[in-house]
Amino acid sequence: MSIAIIVNPISGGVRPGAARRRAEIASALLASSREEGEVFVTERKGHARELAAGAVARGARLVVAWGGDGTVNEVASSLVFGSTSLAIVPSGSGNGLARALGIGREPARAMKNALAAAPRAIDAGELGGRLFFSVAGVGFDAHVASCFDRESVGRRGFSGYLLIAARELVSYRPSTYRVGGADAPPVQALLVTLANSSQFGNGARIAPDARVDDGKLDLVVIEEVSRLKTLCGLPRLFTGGIARQAGVSIRKIERTTIESEDPMTFHVDGEPVQGGTRLDARVLRGALQVSVV
Repeated sequence: MSIAIIVNPISGGVRPGAARRRAEIASALLASSREEGEVFVTERKGHARELAAGAVARGARLVVAWGGDGTVNEVASSLVFGSTSLAIVPSGSGNGLARALGIGREPARAMKNALAAAPRAIDAGELGGRLFFSVAGVGFDAHVASCFDRESVGRRGFSGYLLIAARELVSYRPSTYRVGGADAPPVQALLVTLANSSQFGNGARIAPDARVDDGKLDLVVIEEVSRLKTLCGLPRLFTGGIARQAGVSIRKIERTTIESEDPMTFHVDGEPVQGGTRLDARVLRGALQVSVV
């Protein structure tokens, strides 16, 4: 097998008919490529990881993740430190890594470019023992990711995510963290983000200068000066000016720790994970091969 295409049928909150259509389009694109391969459709959380691992074991040179950041995370986690390359057909709520790599949402063009591209290495991150390829962290974004994960399929998609974020921002209270070790001063932060790429998705750039291949993670700490200033500063996520917001600090790191008195919910590429009172983070330089023009 040369190519495996792994399709998440519900990413982005599509209707059942559209989900079936994805598999049909994927099969047609594979046939037109004149390369051997198979199309797989995920059935549950974690299935994409299993399918990708199986494709690698069967000798696939390229595995295509057709879905959102969660699907990309599962597939990529099975490809790290190997010779099999990742390609992406973005169809999720945010598509953070795809946007950072300049991959458009049109499936035929994304596939054509992936097949023509020479693989190149990008970094990965690790937080709490879990890999990520775009962004990870604790605080408000992790809280929203947890709420989003519990919502019904009908509320998924970017609009559903925005509704949940707006609802939760009313009552959310920042937690206190120590970032960088026990000797680090405590900070009351709205969020602590580790960014391998520049954005959460949909143009919301949490770390405008982050690069996927610089051997660093951008550590973003947002201390809330006031809820009003937080709300007023939200547009800066989309203009690239978040670093100028009061209470925001950004620095490049290779490793760090995040500690809290209470167990922390964190997220990796938008997928919520329950962690302990200490989370170790590090960059994994050149861990993943990607096929992108």
